[in-house]
Amino acid sequence: QVQLAESGGGLVQPGGSLRLSCAASGITFSINTMGWYRQVPGKQRELVADITRGGTTNYADSVKGRFTISRDNAKNTVTLVMSSLKPEDTAVYYCNSQHTLFGRNFEVWGQGTLVTVSS
Repeated sequence: QVQLAESGGGLVQPGGSLRLSCAASGITFSINTMGWYRQVPGKQRELVADITRGGTTNYADSVKGRFTISRDNAKNTVTLVMSSLKPEDTAVYYCNSQHTLFGRNFEVWGQGTLVTVSS
């Protein structure tokens, strides 16, 4: 069992910054990639950024240069620093972890945290 606990969402003005954090607990040695996704009503959940255990990062084109993802393997945490936020970044942000355990791949989702970018 793995659980993801997210924190850091909220209301921020356009151009502002926000930091999202996610901590994994449970069978954390099985974690490979960790990342952040977001979803707005009526749209599919989309990848924002992810990072492998080795530190390779991947970003959606819409957030490149504005968002930075990092992780601490020792603490089993992943952090997303969001800068130059735009109203279109408003969404529920979900932490995601991908695992391999006894040859089986599976993923775990956090409960989601709301980010609202508005003046």
